[in-house]
Amino acid sequence: MEKEEKDFVELAKRRGIFWPTAEIYGPIAGFWNFGPLGTSLKRKVIEAWRKHVVKKDEMIETDGAQIMPMEVFKSSGHLSSFQDPLVECTKCKKMYRADKLIQDKTGEIVPEAMKPEEFDELLEKNKIKCVCGGGLSKTIMFNLMLKTFLGPKQDEIAYLRPETCQTIFTDFSLIFRSSRAKLPIGIAQTGKSFRNEISPRNNLFRQREFTQAEVEVFFNPKKENSFEKYEDVKNYKIRFALLGKEDDMMEMTCEEAFNKKVFRSKIEAYYLALHLQFFEKVGIPNELMRIREVGPDERPFYAKSAWDLEVKTSLGWTEVIANHYRTDHDLKSHSEGSGANLTVMDGEEKVLPWIWEDSMGIDRLMLVLLDIGLKKEGERVYLKLSPEVSPYQIAVFPLVNKDGLDNKAFEIYKDLKDKFDAFYDDSGSIGRRYARQDEIGTPLCITIDYDTMKDNTVTLRDRDSTKQIRIRLEYLNSTICKFLEGKKIEELGDVIK
Repeated sequence: MEKEEKDFVELAKRRGIFWPTAEIYGPIAGFWNFGPLGTSLKRKVIEAWRKHVVKKDEMIETDGAQIMPMEVFKSSGHLSSFQDPLVECTKCKKMYRADKLIQDKTGEIVPEAMKPEEFDELLEKNKIKCVCGGGLSKTIMFNLMLKTFLGPKQDEIAYLRPETCQTIFTDFSLIFRSSRAKLPIGIAQTGKSFRNEISPRNNLFRQREFTQAEVEVFFNPKKENSFEKYEDVKNYKIRFALLGKEDDMMEMTCEEAFNKKVFRSKIEAYYLALHLQFFEKVGIPNELMRIREVGPDERPFYAKSAWDLEVKTSLGWTEVIANHYRTDHDLKSHSEGSGANLTVMDGEEKVLPWIWEDSMGIDRLMLVLLDIGLKKEGERVYLKLSPEVSPYQIAVFPLVNKDGLDNKAFEIYKDLKDKFDAFYDDSGSIGRRYARQDEIGTPLCITIDYDTMKDNTVTLRDRDSTKQIRIRLEYLNSTICKFLEGKKIEELGDVIK
């Protein structure tokens, strides 16, 4: 039974994962709220990223403002070039992104850098019209920045940041010197970003307010290939969708890709591999991941190279992380715009660092995990989430609410909840309680029954296989830990027949 988007959205809303903002007033496009389970999932995804990327690489973390002065975005180029091609139906006045209309019709990726008249030619060539049958206006370029005004007179123009990285760039010299850092150094940040998207779509995939996790790696370009950390990933295998060969994917180790000049530098190879390894840690199978080479017509003008880290979902190959070799564009632009000296010392050499960037959408990653994790087997529905990110790790049930089973179950739950993310449920049949936990991705359920009162044993049930084992209470904590670390349920005890 195939998944349908309506099933996915219905589950997300019903189980408290996400839903449209201010829905009781009529939803506003591009804004979503996270319920209790979605909030937990989001927090765990960020913590997993901090553990497997930020801490593993010994990065510095910052937390910058969401609103910045207009001058910042003049220097960065956002006010002049951060725009999408817009067309409007001449009949019903519905607005569209021209590049996405063409892509949906032809199946081909359309370079965003094309001129308005080039979009018009393709729209006409492919006979593309509005869904109402109306014709389309000429293409105009629409700036995606969200403007605001500051002060009691509302006379100071500012903008909500469209990406978290600009605060890292403007604060670079302060961060570098206060942290007594040395090149190369990664600086990481999570936070909200805002874009006035023409046509928000696919739930969390394209929003107007979203959460990013970004890494900006500052390095001396003369030393990009004398990068010691590269040795840790050189034998890691990656699937590549190279330019013009997207349908003919190939697999290479980082070392093979570097030697064949697929990768321009060892820094590029290392940070792409680091994020792919992070994806595996949060439960994305390796066979569903690839990095797609972004061509010169599609990537930002300042990028020496660019890769999209993609995951195969029900929407097709879905970009989750955009990776850019930004050279010295950012620090040079902000240095010229502000008059500040952003050079730093690398040993005895004064350097204006170059930048490698990994820009991840947290909400997109959540959507991917939910999409690939949602399983249907006959009438059974369950979310196959990694224990590292599942909202609850364990659930505790009394078989019935009498004869002391409920008291014993709650006693066990209280003991476990300080060690694990635990949920207690005593409502409904045991089968229905299992089904509810399956739907929200809880990996392990623990049931207290009449035998518990006799011999101090409990039943453990695995979400994915539905297999059950019975263990003594004295081994419960250690057994749970082994299971959450990846041990199969049948390796932890005798399977109940």
